[in-house]
Amino acid sequence: MRSPSARTAFILIAMNPAQLLLINGTLLDPARERPESVDLLIVDGLIAARGPGLRAQAPAATIIDAAGGYVAPGLIDMHVHFREPGQEQKETIASGSAAAAAGGFTSVCCMPNTTPAIDSEAQVEFVLTQAARADLCDVLPFGAITKAREGRELAELMLMSEAGAIGFSDDGAGVGSAAVMLKAFQYVKMFDGLLSQHCEEPALSGGVMNAGATALRLGLGGAAPVAEELMIARDLLLNRRINARYHVQHISAAGAVELIRQAKKSGHQVTCEVTPHHLLLTDESCGSYDSNFKVNPPLRGAADVQACLAGVVDGVIDCLATDHAPHTREEKELEFDKAPFGVVGLETALPLYAEALVHSGRLSWLELIRKMTANPARILRLSDRGSLSPGLRGDVVVFDSELRWRVDPQKFHSKGRNTPFAGRLVKGAVRYSIRAGRVVYQRPTGKEIAGIPAPPGRSSDKER
Repeated sequence: MRSPSARTAFILIAMNPAQLLLINGTLLDPARERPESVDLLIVDGLIAARGPGLRAQAPAATIIDAAGGYVAPGLIDMHVHFREPGQEQKETIASGSAAAAAGGFTSVCCMPNTTPAIDSEAQVEFVLTQAARADLCDVLPFGAITKAREGRELAELMLMSEAGAIGFSDDGAGVGSAAVMLKAFQYVKMFDGLLSQHCEEPALSGGVMNAGATALRLGLGGAAPVAEELMIARDLLLNRRINARYHVQHISAAGAVELIRQAKKSGHQVTCEVTPHHLLLTDESCGSYDSNFKVNPPLRGAADVQACLAGVVDGVIDCLATDHAPHTREEKELEFDKAPFGVVGLETALPLYAEALVHSGRLSWLELIRKMTANPARILRLSDRGSLSPGLRGDVVVFDSELRWRVDPQKFHSKGRNTPFAGRLVKGAVRYSIRAGRVVYQRPTGKEIAGIPAPPGRSSDKER
């Protein structure tokens, strides 16, 4: 049996796989004020102990040497699209789960804009069943706010909640009717449900990129930030006296960030998220007519990017999501105005957020991890995760903050290859993803150890 190396992380297979011991890493626990260089012991899927010299307490444990790396709670993404049922050529729950594991995510929330929409308890149960079969990460389904996501009649929110829906959204479209949205606020308040809104006023929608000078130069229809701001302002007014749990998805505009800032100061129960592409890219990126830069909400101007960055730093923006939205190559090769909105993001999120926020000096690694773990866990009421405290679930990511690699979409575990970051040199790589004490992903190094699963298989272009 080989001894642990200080340079390369690897696994020693021991007699008791129910015990996993992580040594020599630096723990980033959002429940603590600072990083700690201590060991972490997981027993029967739960965090059992943390502290120095834990080998003596668990002599038969499987050991992961995390030397030179960070050990953090498994990442939580509040916003992904796994396309199943009905659009399996783009993504399945299994392939999406593999992408999540490769990106360090142990819990993800899938949106209901599938075919058919996830708007009933049967559809919620289907997602949970498929996720259990994949068995790579927790896939927590959002149910649709309205039947078939048509914005006219409330879906059976209570029944979906009882079946396991983590929240509700018509993502891909905002609920345009104020009357329907008011009923939704009133209804979910009765059982403390969470409403997440794709904030885009329908009467002002229809553009394919941000309204502004670049759109005019390219001759493309523009979507003004006011469409996002108007729906947020309306929803805050509707919810002012009800005070239901309200979450703004993929915020992108400076005015929207300010609306949330003022609402929080006024005591509103409101939270919001942002994506990597809205922190790193502007609408000028669309100048090549490359539809991999086509997203909804669209990439905005430089002032909007700076406002979103400031919102992350001062806490107005609570958490960091991906809006992982895979499409087929054929769809994304259409003309810009005809191609679908969306980019994939699970496998690149950690280094891209590090580029925007940590390497730029805006946040520490611990602060970044808090926004990708503890904060979404709090919003989603996932009390058993988001920290490395003893007694919580053994969901852990081990990552190297300094390892540089180039983004190659052909190596993604997702079926989707539609990323605007192809070829980008990034810094920060996941070594291991551990879900409930079981290693579900290890970064290939050529030194994989028998008995630990290799990275889940990728789909070929023919399969897509």
